Parts: sequence; C-alpha cells; structure tokens
Amino acid sequence: MILIKDIMAEHLTPLHEQMSLAQAIDHLMQSRMLGLPVINHQKQLVGFLSEHDCIPYLIGDSYHCDSHVLVKDMMRTQPLTISPDTTIFEMAQMMATNKPKIYPVMDGQKLLGVVQRSTVMAALNKQLKGCRVA
Repeated sequence: MILIKDIMAEHLTPLHEQMSLAQAIDHLMQSRMLGLPVINHQKQLVGFLSEHDCIPYLIGDSYHCDSHVLVKDMMRTQPLTISPDTTIFEMAQMMATNKPKIYPVMDGQKLLGVVQRSTVMAALNKQLKGCRVA
C-alpha cells in the first residue's frame, strides 16, 4: 500500500506569516507550487497560502503601486492537513470531497512536507497500470 510519506514533497521552504505579498509571490514562483504552508516564528503551521489567495491582493496592490499586506492577512487559517501514514486511497477520497489541491503533511506539530493532487493522481495511475488484466 502506498502511503503519503512515500510520495510527498519533503524539501520545501514554507512561507512565513510576516512575509510581504511580493516576497510570498517570489517564493511561490521559485517553489513551482500552487501554494505553500505558512509558519510562525516558532515554526508552527498557522495557515496555507495559494496563488489563488494572492490574486485579489495583487490586483489592488499592483494597480495602486502600494502594498502593506502580509501573508498572515491573506492566508487561510486552519488548513486541512494529512498524516504521513495516510494511504493514497484515503488521500484521494479527501481530495475528491475537499477543495485543496495541496495538503501539508504533518507528524504531530511538525511540518514534514506537502502532497499535491497531481502526485496522488500519478501514484494511483501507476498502480492502475500495474493491475493485471484477467
């Protein structure tokens, strides 16, 4: 059985809640992720910020050439998370009923990485291709 810990992206740098909009956008673009977990000074998960969350702020701030917004002002608090020992089938069922495309992977209070919907789909597709046709 494939577990989330087998397919998650581990080497990522989360956003910090005190980052500016411009810093967060730069960080998201460099990561090539649609969104990233947000941590506080104690390195605790406090939210999640996606490209979609940033767009409304980018429109207004770039139009007025003025931005004072921080990640903590834009992020979604209490993001849905997943355990590293969750199966890809359980994860796929969660993704089918919930909106997020990316879930932070948590071991207790420790952020281990993220898992993306495309990664779950690829793992399920690989498993499907490996099925024996009777």
